[in-house]
Amino acid sequence: MLNLRPATLADLALLRHWDEQCHVIASDPNDDWEWEDELKRSPDWREQLIAELDYRPIGFIQIIDPAREESHYWGDAPEGLRAVDIWIGDAADLGKAYGTGMMQLALARCFADPAVAAILIDPLAGNVRAHRFYERLGFRFVERRHFGGDECFVYRLDRTDWRHAS
Repeated sequence: MLNLRPATLADLALLRHWDEQCHVIASDPNDDWEWEDELKRSPDWREQLIAELDYRPIGFIQIIDPAREESHYWGDAPEGLRAVDIWIGDAADLGKAYGTGMMQLALARCFADPAVAAILIDPLAGNVRAHRFYERLGFRFVERRHFGGDECFVYRLDRTDWRHAS
């Protein structure tokens, strides 16, 4: 059974290990997640979650409210949005539909709040596999955009499109 639980300081070594994996670096090459500091914080605009399959950690999900997030990564985002980051930790767990299950749990978690109208994601512009993955889940391309040193595609999933896909 796949479930999500809050990430804690006890996950520090695991998250550092995952950050060193080639497929994780390829999808997020320019970010330092500052795990030592961030795992100690619990701002009300963010959830950091570990995905577990039968109690075995397999991936990470971060859900933020981009209107309230303190770095303003998404710029002046309106209320009613969530932004999701997701990755599978070990390459051996890729291609087994775990990412789909993780995203379905994350989407349900986001849309459980009736104030959430849409969810944003920002895969790298060159990550064609990620684009197809999100499109299969109902996300629609919005724009090409630079975030820091990364050229990304912004995708959006509106609540109505999620209802029709689920």
